[in-house]
Amino acid sequence: MTLSWWRLELPALPELEESLVWKLNALGIPRVALRHRPEAPDQRQLVAWLPEADWPEPERRQLEHALAPLADTFGLTLPPLTWELQDDEDWSLSWKQHWQADPVGQRLLILPAWLDLPPEHADRLVIRMDPGSAFGTGSHPTTRLCLEALEQLANQRGSSEAPDLGSIRVADLGCGSGILGIAALLQGASSVTAADTDSLAVRATRDNALVSGFADRFTVELGSVERLAEQLEGRPADLLLCNILAPVIEALCPAFHTVLAPDGLGLLSGLLVEQAPRLQQALAEEGWQAELSAQQSQWGLMTIRRL
Repeated sequence: MTLSWWRLELPALPELEESLVWKLNALGIPRVALRHRPEAPDQRQLVAWLPEADWPEPERRQLEHALAPLADTFGLTLPPLTWELQDDEDWSLSWKQHWQADPVGQRLLILPAWLDLPPEHADRLVIRMDPGSAFGTGSHPTTRLCLEALEQLANQRGSSEAPDLGSIRVADLGCGSGILGIAALLQGASSVTAADTDSLAVRATRDNALVSGFADRFTVELGSVERLAEQLEGRPADLLLCNILAPVIEALCPAFHTVLAPDGLGLLSGLLVEQAPRLQQALAEEGWQAELSAQQSQWGLMTIRRL
């Protein structure tokens, strides 16, 4: 019997992108990719692959109804879903063809592990990624904000000739594909300790750390902030990376003191600019000074330090 797949596509509005990926994974749909052309980073498309036998028409209609409330939360309308039936093929190759070398900031390059380094980017620090089907490819504004902030921090701590993070210890809470931790190691961090509540994320991070040559300096475990603190063994990190949704950051911030040193710096993303005031108040109540330091589209990056 030949297996066929439904290929689901819809425009990934910036406000909905992370919520859609999260919801699809929560519904047992892990084969998800986000694609964009490097010259048009704001025009992203979400693509998912679903086994035909498991998704007859009634179930496909129910899926659309399940996704619609995500748009309602932002006062938006869910973009139209398109379904295309395709023969059994290596769906991973199907989505890989849409992912190309993607420069970020002045020094970084996100490069699919299966592509050669383009000569025009030979002077960049290469983040080699093969995240499987479960995660995006670094195109989301929240990820890019964090990558650019890491680059700026390296510029501040190093020199104009040799930007460097200065052998700091990094904690990555909600690491996803591991892209932020890898970027930190490329720019001089001594180690990255990470955690994610998704087992697919843990596997993807381990694979990407190996592909990038950092398996010995990048540890990741399944769990949330408590597990991350256990891994740090009572020695909170110098830099905390946390690219998750604002309500989750708010829920986790009472435990930030267990993973970030008193003189450390936190880079928080995954939040909408309009969510910043509430999050700043929650962080202040836990003893953190929070500043909205960068934004892209409607998404923001917040830096935190101890008051």
